[in-house]
Amino acid sequence: MIRIVLVDDQELVRTGLRSLSQHEGDIAVVAEAPDGETGLAVIRQHRPDVVLMDIRMPRMDGIIATAQVVADPTLEGVRVIVLTTFDEDDDITAAIRAGASGYLLKDVTPDDLRAAIRVVAQGESLLSPSVTTKVLERLAAERDEQVRPQLLVGLTDREREVLSRIGLGESNAEIGVSLHISPATARTYVSRLLSKLHARDRSQLVVLAYESGLITPGSGPGR
Repeated sequence: MIRIVLVDDQELVRTGLRSLSQHEGDIAVVAEAPDGETGLAVIRQHRPDVVLMDIRMPRMDGIIATAQVVADPTLEGVRVIVLTTFDEDDDITAAIRAGASGYLLKDVTPDDLRAAIRVVAQGESLLSPSVTTKVLERLAAERDEQVRPQLLVGLTDREREVLSRIGLGESNAEIGVSLHISPATARTYVSRLLSKLHARDRSQLVVLAYESGLITPGSGPGR
């Protein structure tokens, strides 16, 4: 059973999310909260597998709350999916930088919502290629000309190839096809990269792939 906490300032939205997410029986909502500050207390109490976190809330917004969840060592196993009504570059980038494992619009279909919860609960991130592109373009606008290739010191050539594919938003299955390896082998490489780069999840690996200069927006994998 995947245990989730809902954090949203609109009761109607929480009711809808609860109904949609629990529909098939393998997901259970264990608690809810109307703002980020209360949400943090509830998350620390219940330690769910996944949090569905709204961005724009009173008292504490979802970006700050997500960052605090990620920074809390007692919540190491908790993953956050950020939900918002707005498809805005600033929100997407802020959520990923805060450590969110996924980003969804509130008009997501019921099946896609449940699929997202399951993916993130398994320790993967939910970054579609379109969202990945927005993250990279935003990072391009923010950073200066200096990249940080030292971030990749200690990685093998194959690990760099896998990191490139992660940076392009590919799943383990897609990495397997791209590099002619099995999805299980791709998963092993991802685990190694998380350990070597001290990254919490794939979302952080996407940012590292760009900040290291391994890939750049629109150019595909770097060399």
